[in-house]
Amino acid sequence: MLKTSPKPICAFNVSSEGGCERIVAPLGPKIELPATGYLWLHFDLNDANLEAWIEQVLPRTAARALLQPETRPRCDRLEDGMILTLRGVNLNPGADPNDMVSVRLWIQEGLIVSARARKIWAVDAIRQKMETGVGPESIGAFLAELTYGLTKRIEKVSLDLVEGTDAVEDSAMSQVQRVSGELTALRHSVIKIRRFVRPQTEAIADLSSGSTWTFEPHQRDVLKEVANRAVRTMEELDATSDRLHVIQEHLDMLHATTLGRNSYVLSVVAAIFLPLGFLTGLFGINVGGMPGLDSRYGFLAVTGGSAFLGLVLYAVFRRLKWL
Repeated sequence: MLKTSPKPICAFNVSSEGGCERIVAPLGPKIELPATGYLWLHFDLNDANLEAWIEQVLPRTAARALLQPETRPRCDRLEDGMILTLRGVNLNPGADPNDMVSVRLWIQEGLIVSARARKIWAVDAIRQKMETGVGPESIGAFLAELTYGLTKRIEKVSLDLVEGTDAVEDSAMSQVQRVSGELTALRHSVIKIRRFVRPQTEAIADLSSGSTWTFEPHQRDVLKEVANRAVRTMEELDATSDRLHVIQEHLDMLHATTLGRNSYVLSVVAAIFLPLGFLTGLFGINVGGMPGLDSRYGFLAVTGGSAFLGLVLYAVFRRLKWL
């Protein structure tokens, strides 16, 4: 027996014409489904009373799917309903959009139960619409609107990553500035968003196929378009990842070329000064018999000879095209 019921973020009774009525009464241990239309119950996973209520009201498999700490996008038919887990970009203030947040849904005839840990703007847009008294007229329309909203926002973030990649690519190719930090951040963002977009694309494709839920023709058309946009977004992310990899290889090549050129120049300079170092070392020994030791022009002769030898070596290296 439940002592305390969870407080939903929102709860609506939606008629088959799309009219919405907010449910204000406390939730009991049993859900009374409407004869027509459907109920939408949306919860915060941080509600301490949610777990006990869900485990009592929903089938065990559905309850575990909604309450598990980590999820990946999926669309599966279970028992008399469907479990649908999707991800949306994190558009909350101060958050990283690529840190995608999860929404979990249990769907059966006449009922949608959803839960999330952090606010998802695509879901909140549906809530705000229902607050005005008008909402999706059926569960199929609800799912089409939800997947469209999630995909549209993911697509926008993906385009931002493409634009960032364009800027980094231009800077890297023109060698105007160092882009290592920006490149690393972009690669990290693409990795994070691709992790969930790929399975979400598959989940939306499964949903649009009609194998897990029955949709009306126009709803299926919307879902197919959403699936197509999700695939296109995934392809853009794949292309962006490949471009970032090519930019990284280009920067590595430039670094290796610069290092090789500097090492080559140092080797040639060392080759020029090696005989000069030998001469200075030879004439620096303090033993008797050194030529020019008593001559007032001895230092000038050694210095001039060293300079002449250096010029000869430089000319030889230039002729051999080593410089």
